[in-house]
Amino acid sequence: MRFSRSVIPIGPVFLGISDLRVARSGDFVWVCSARGTKFGSLGLACSLYRFWRCPLGDLKPFSPKPKRNYGSVLIRRSVFWSLLLLALASSACNHVKPISAPTASTTTVNPDKGSKGDPPTTTILTAPTKKDCSPQVADTFRSTENTATLASFEIAQAAFDCADEVGLAPPNNAAALATLATVGIDGPILLPSSLTDPALVDELARLTPERIVAVGFSEQTLRGALSDHNVEKMAVDPLATFSSTDALAQRVWLTNNQALAQPLTVLADQIGVGVITASGDLRGLPKAQRQMIMAAAQVDLITEFGEDASWQLNVLRSGNELPGGGVLMFDADNPRRLVAMYGHPSTRSLGVLGEQSAAESVERLATIANGYEADGSTVLPTFEIIATVAAAQAGFDGNYSNETSRETIRPWIETASANDIYVVLDLQPGRSTFLSQAMIYEEFLRLPNVGLAIDPEWRLKPHQRHLQQIGTVDAVEINEVVDWLAAIVREEALPQKLLILHQFRFSMITNRPVVKTPLELAVLVHMDGQGSLPSKYNTWHALTRQSDVDKFYWGWKNFYDEDSPVATPAEVLALSPSPLFVSFQ
Repeated sequence: MRFSRSVIPIGPVFLGISDLRVARSGDFVWVCSARGTKFGSLGLACSLYRFWRCPLGDLKPFSPKPKRNYGSVLIRRSVFWSLLLLALASSACNHVKPISAPTASTTTVNPDKGSKGDPPTTTILTAPTKKDCSPQVADTFRSTENTATLASFEIAQAAFDCADEVGLAPPNNAAALATLATVGIDGPILLPSSLTDPALVDELARLTPERIVAVGFSEQTLRGALSDHNVEKMAVDPLATFSSTDALAQRVWLTNNQALAQPLTVLADQIGVGVITASGDLRGLPKAQRQMIMAAAQVDLITEFGEDASWQLNVLRSGNELPGGGVLMFDADNPRRLVAMYGHPSTRSLGVLGEQSAAESVERLATIANGYEADGSTVLPTFEIIATVAAAQAGFDGNYSNETSRETIRPWIETASANDIYVVLDLQPGRSTFLSQAMIYEEFLRLPNVGLAIDPEWRLKPHQRHLQQIGTVDAVEINEVVDWLAAIVREEALPQKLLILHQFRFSMITNRPVVKTPLELAVLVHMDGQGSLPSKYNTWHALTRQSDVDKFYWGWKNFYDEDSPVATPAEVLALSPSPLFVSFQ
């Protein structure tokens, strides 16, 4: 062990001790004098102090001080020095700082460093830390590029500050991209147009990946362009398929760029974003994608969809659906046909709906609907309730129409909602307008399973009375209802709502070609004439051979007592265009 000459503090006084030695060994401190052999008392003091425990952790190195000569030392001072050394030893132990075991980022003393009189040296041990290269995506970020190459760099730069791995694939090689996607790259995927692209060089320099996985490039190309990197070449798997975690994504991007669909799906999956490619009406998306949109915390339209996309997305986000599921009334991919019982809740004379209670009507409706699913359509059972009834007397308001109270209708709507049944409220306004009567039942029309029907047969002009003529309505008045009802659909984020126009004569609807058919509504012309089957066929053909036939959906009505005979399900389904609403009175 090495001894060092020291100045030892004792309270406020510092004593310079010639050739006094302080050193450490194991868990002990040695304090003694080089002259201990000449002066026995000092040697005794050194010997005694060897057994005075002073923990190493309490030791503080002392700074060197030049030697001082006190001249001759008399024997009579031996006892004094013996006692003094004991005090010095205690003082040294009480004035030192602890030395901790070496750890990462800890300063340690090396007492063996340098020669006598050199200052102690320090060593800082810092444990290496692994860089965090997990993606961090701002809530406001969404991809705006319209090519796979640019989108890949945009996403990488927005989400990754560094990368343990980087995947490389050509932007136009679907099989290579699918292969790469199945590997599980721990970092971004880049789709460079060329491996010598300066943008790729710069991006790799920024990301500093430890490993690059490349698919779809030749060995020669990789060796020439990426010689400074650790590159693993992987063969293209022509059978590779990519299964995204879309269903679990908390963020979803919607795009109508079909060419970008696959690469964008793979790129976004690396940062936990799901991608849905859509065209046309967003409400027509498959069920799985609608559920994905509804479950996500954030959904962005990253390409231009048009002005209707925003409210259509709101419908999907709301979770409001039609009875039986879906948000489009008539979806070509999921064909649906409504089969209805028509009438008034309070009387048997106006149709079969009033011949039994609401609960009993549910059971009867199931029987009536049999056979109408034969073409593969899903049957949606429906209550068509006459909400306002044409009257022979003017009544207190002078409009020749009796408005049914909402409290009379409400139990039927509640029963319908509990049994996946749609409801249509039918208006026979007399001298009132269709819009003024529709507004009476606005609270019901704000529900996802309630639609509206307007019956021009019972629309009177001033001074007209019922049964003296067949009523009529112009497209202008119909469009007032259309605009009002469509606004409700948007406000409430409702599924597409059914609007029925009853017609069995041309005169009942004037200017029919200019009737509006907005996306919020499924506007259907309902041929509700009665009589022999041949005469009804004639009426059907006359109405459906007009120039605006493709503008509307179409429906048919059966009368139990007035038709001879009543058309069978097979006969109704044979009509063209196919009736999507069939009612019974």
